[in-house]
Amino acid sequence: MAKRGDFTLPFGAIIGQDDLKLGLLLNVVNPRIGGLLIRGAKGTGKSTAVYALTDILPPVEVVADCPFKCSFQDPTNRCESCRSRFEKGENVSKKELKMEVINLPLSITEDRLIGSIDVEKILKEGEKALQPGLLAQANQNILYVDEINLLPDHITDDLLDATALGWNTIEREGFSITHPTRFVFVGTMNPEEGELRPQILDRFPLSALIKTVDAEEARVEIIKNNLLFEKDPQAFKKRFKEEEEKLKKKIANARALLPQVEIPEQIYQIVASICVKLKIDGQRPDIVITKTACAVAALDNRTVVEKGDILKSSYLALSHRTRDGGLEPPATEKEIEDAFEESCQKWRSLSSEKAGAGMLASNAGNITTSAKDHTVKKKS
Repeated sequence: MAKRGDFTLPFGAIIGQDDLKLGLLLNVVNPRIGGLLIRGAKGTGKSTAVYALTDILPPVEVVADCPFKCSFQDPTNRCESCRSRFEKGENVSKKELKMEVINLPLSITEDRLIGSIDVEKILKEGEKALQPGLLAQANQNILYVDEINLLPDHITDDLLDATALGWNTIEREGFSITHPTRFVFVGTMNPEEGELRPQILDRFPLSALIKTVDAEEARVEIIKNNLLFEKDPQAFKKRFKEEEEKLKKKIANARALLPQVEIPEQIYQIVASICVKLKIDGQRPDIVITKTACAVAALDNRTVVEKGDILKSSYLALSHRTRDGGLEPPATEKEIEDAFEESCQKWRSLSSEKAGAGMLASNAGNITTSAKDHTVKKKS
């Protein structure tokens, strides 16, 4: 059966939306970053980019008969039943699935999202009649909400809770089932159609503001790409097949490398300093920047986070954040850059002072030792 991704532009054919593409890739490398909010006017390729992701995503291994698509490899991404089976040493079968984009309709009900349990059937037949919700279907996939600013607030809250915790609990009449929700959460919105509540906006880990491409050459390329794609989608996609295979391997390599990425002490200091200087509300943004920087390093095939990774991550993590208790608007790119430079300079100054103090202490120790030696020699 053909999927929507079969009829969208290849990821590599999307022109001029670097922040959007980077934000998506970083969430794919590490879904625990928590998601991406894409803001921009209509016709800027927001949905196209999301659906184009499916062609470059590595497959995932799931427990074959689990309704929650629990991970076969990751013990932390398993429901209670799957954990028990692995711990008992049962013969658990696996299957490989292609990641999908799971679309969440604006009219969805809470039961359809979270899932439900047929209590009447349990009482009559003594079994758990489970009806998994969309959150279960989205596990190890991409959960996509178009026009998220028009989604009812209580549904948005449920979504963000499941994303932040990585778990969903279905509770009915004293019965409960908990399952993992490790999906890449992506929401898109057109600010002209209404804003998100600040409390919800701040819960999105990363955000990309999409602007209309204004370079003439780039716009010409966008026109040609779309016309060629409409004429023969399959032939057009073949032109990007080699590039997308390389990107798919790059993502798989970054995922494998991510647990090995190390964070130097200075990185923690710089991140904290940036958030303090910008008066960012809460501690969540500091953690998000650091997690994202690790994914940037892994995607670049490195095992150590560098200062440049922090700047890239700060653009994505801070451009939508409330500041000074909500009294100041989100930081501009210039403000983020200035805070980054000041924080790096502060760290360099502190390092120089510590190095100087250490050298003085070392020299003082040498002088004292020399004086003692001199005294000993004099006495002798």
